[in-house]
Amino acid sequence: MSPANHQPHHAPELRAAARNLGRRRFLTVTGAAAALAFSVNLPAAGTASAAELDPAQLTDDPFTLGVASGDPLPDSVLLWTRLAPAPYQADSGLPAQRVSVSWEVALDERFRRVVRRGTATAHPEFHHTVHVDVDHLAPGHVYYYRFRAGRWVSPAGRTRTAPPRQSRTGGLTFGLVSCQRYDQGYYTAYRHLAQEDVDVVFHLGDYLYEYAVNSAGGARAYPTGTLPALFNRETVTLEDYRLRYALYKSDADLRAAHAAHPFVVTWDDHETENNYADDTPENSVPPEEFLLRRAAAYRAYWENMPLRRPQLPEGPDLQLYRRLHWGRLAQFDVLDTRQYRSNQAYGDGWQFSGPESEDPARTLTGDAQERWLINGWHRSNAVWNVVPQQVTFSQRYNSTTLPSKVSMDSWDGYPASRERVLAGAQAAGIENLMVLTGDVHVHYGFDIKRDFSDPGSKTMGTEIVTTSITSGGNGSEKPSNWDTLMTANPHLKFFNGQRGYATVTLGRELARADFKTVSHVTTEGAPLTTAASFVTEVGEQGLKPA
Repeated sequence: MSPANHQPHHAPELRAAARNLGRRRFLTVTGAAAALAFSVNLPAAGTASAAELDPAQLTDDPFTLGVASGDPLPDSVLLWTRLAPAPYQADSGLPAQRVSVSWEVALDERFRRVVRRGTATAHPEFHHTVHVDVDHLAPGHVYYYRFRAGRWVSPAGRTRTAPPRQSRTGGLTFGLVSCQRYDQGYYTAYRHLAQEDVDVVFHLGDYLYEYAVNSAGGARAYPTGTLPALFNRETVTLEDYRLRYALYKSDADLRAAHAAHPFVVTWDDHETENNYADDTPENSVPPEEFLLRRAAAYRAYWENMPLRRPQLPEGPDLQLYRRLHWGRLAQFDVLDTRQYRSNQAYGDGWQFSGPESEDPARTLTGDAQERWLINGWHRSNAVWNVVPQQVTFSQRYNSTTLPSKVSMDSWDGYPASRERVLAGAQAAGIENLMVLTGDVHVHYGFDIKRDFSDPGSKTMGTEIVTTSITSGGNGSEKPSNWDTLMTANPHLKFFNGQRGYATVTLGRELARADFKTVSHVTTEGAPLTTAASFVTEVGEQGLKPA
């Protein structure tokens, strides 16, 4: 939820452009892109492109924000970096000129066995970010990578490719993270995750938060004046969002996690604005004005995440949902439950269900994404069908007496949408469903019931909800509503309110989920604890203590 005094000041250029934009549905993509040119311009071609910077002019290290990789395929992986000698400046300390960046991929940490190398261009229009889709790699291999600009060499990253598409891969371990509000604590959990032996990390949303960060970094309690004043405002413009990513990626523990593992990312709300729904903002600003803000947020998200060119936004639209495979062991259908959803019913928050929330026409995914998901299940031959997404999928009552209120921002606020998805999984013969979730700043372990109102109905799969990295502060092992939720929801098998992350290991016979926690985040150095471990068996779904 947003602070009580949350009233962002929308920049004059957004308001001025919005007056000329009109509602998005009346625009072609080309028209929208033209109207948004002030914030989402693309690199020009040919002689009109920006001049090239002489690498000798790079007198300070440009790799201050580290490296990252993402979306591993059997023969390729996406590599990312951003040149920012002065990351807390709007121009990152670089002129509006393109920079040539070389890259190399090797089989060893010392780069003695380089297998791929090339050159990419860091365009000023993309804020000098670099996205390299390295192909012709061997499946199921670990690789090391780095970048070079002028005399500067980036830190080395470690990544890996997926196994062959039709291979009978025996195992996969992945991490789950979400909700990393910078000003509510240190990223100690990422320091621990960087040391984990995982194949890939799924980031389930709220990579950054739009709220102002004061000069002391909020709960981090730096000496006053440590951070520049430009962070002490809500993100609205493209410059705001770009600077906020620089602040977050300046954290050494986050950079370490990115360098250690490939990430598969999806967003939730705070990468743009709290609890927005499609073109409906949290606050009462015109939709066309909000779409300009959304365009800026989406552009900055693509720039700063290890995403391929097909995810490059067009104005205020970005297709983030996509499908990945890990041999025939797992199919991952990565969802976007924010961009296409119907507006939250009954004014959002925790409300009683009723005709508005139960309207069959309401959707959390949008019709196209829903069809894509279900059609993909019909074609799947994976042992596990895994759905990384954002908001709590399973029914969650907050009272032991009925009727109970439910969260209008989660799937409970869109019960017809959830029913269509469950019916689609059943019709496709999906036996081992796993939903991965963030958002709520707690660890949950749910059994997914075909009919949540009937505890005896078929268990179709499990939902693993990871807690936040920092959001919500230190948290507690048993939040004040622990007894109520555990009693009101018999399909809820685990609930913990501390910070941390989860790891999941998939095998051909069972899956294991480990819920990891740190004792505190407002100071550094917290140890890592495994709060609980559960398994669920292939063909016999349901969480059982490991």
